[in-house]
Amino acid sequence: MSSERRPPLRSLLFVPGTRTDWLAKAEAAGADAAILDLEDAVPDSGKEEARRLVAEAVAGFSGRMALFVRVNPLDGWAAAGELRAVTHERLAGVVLPKVAGPDDVRLADRLLGWCERERGLPYGHVALVPLLETASALRGAYEVAGAAGRVAYLGAVTAPGGDVARAVGYRWSLDSTLGLRSRVLLDARAAETPNPVAGLWTGIGDLDGLRAFAEQNRALGYEGMMAIHPSHVPVINEVFSPSPEELARYARLVAAVEAAQAGGAGAVTFEGDMVDEAMAATARAVLDRYAPRGDS
Repeated sequence: MSSERRPPLRSLLFVPGTRTDWLAKAEAAGADAAILDLEDAVPDSGKEEARRLVAEAVAGFSGRMALFVRVNPLDGWAAAGELRAVTHERLAGVVLPKVAGPDDVRLADRLLGWCERERGLPYGHVALVPLLETASALRGAYEVAGAAGRVAYLGAVTAPGGDVARAVGYRWSLDSTLGLRSRVLLDARAAETPNPVAGLWTGIGDLDGLRAFAEQNRALGYEGMMAIHPSHVPVINEVFSPSPEELARYARLVAAVEAAQAGGAGAVTFEGDMVDEAMAATARAVLDRYAPRGDS
């Protein structure tokens, strides 16, 4: 199992592998991560050149964003070569498309392990994000999530008209995909997959629709979303970040519960709600992750 700690990521913005110069735009938009895409965003005739550009971009990147690469499906040596080309200390993760089940994840895990060893990196340095784009993968999300210790950021990416829509047959809406996103989220949590993320919103100019979709995903328990346009990043970041008022309330809740415990009580009425250690533990987890820290 990997011992690497995966940071939470609110926004993961796709960038075409042929346009690595757009990484600066992704960072300027505030994206927590960029996904350099070698699959759907690159025509077959440009795959080799895009692989070179992406490998150079990863190795030379000096920004603060996490960098991921979406490789092509691991159905031949060319895709395995992509893993070898992009594996680098600076690479946060590999996004693996067209996953059919846990065997695909185990294969990618072994290949990445060899690449890491070749680069002098510890096993598990590179996270693996399996895309659940087939009906079999969606049905076996729990098994996919648990197939390797490096799996992270897994979730249901239910874009209109994409691979998942074709595999499942839904007509996209918030309601029609809600059950699927909910079940995959539960599978990811049960498998203890770090930081599950959802996606995608394809209406570039419809920021109100994006916000509603992001808020629904956040309410389900997702911790971030993949995005296809820089204008979506600020909305996603806002939705998946607790407000200062929320953080202040969590701090008051923890203080109230701890004061009650010091007085021998297990539960206390707090701002109209009955709270106890379970609620305090949740509040501490949010504060540990998001509360601002003073300069060290």
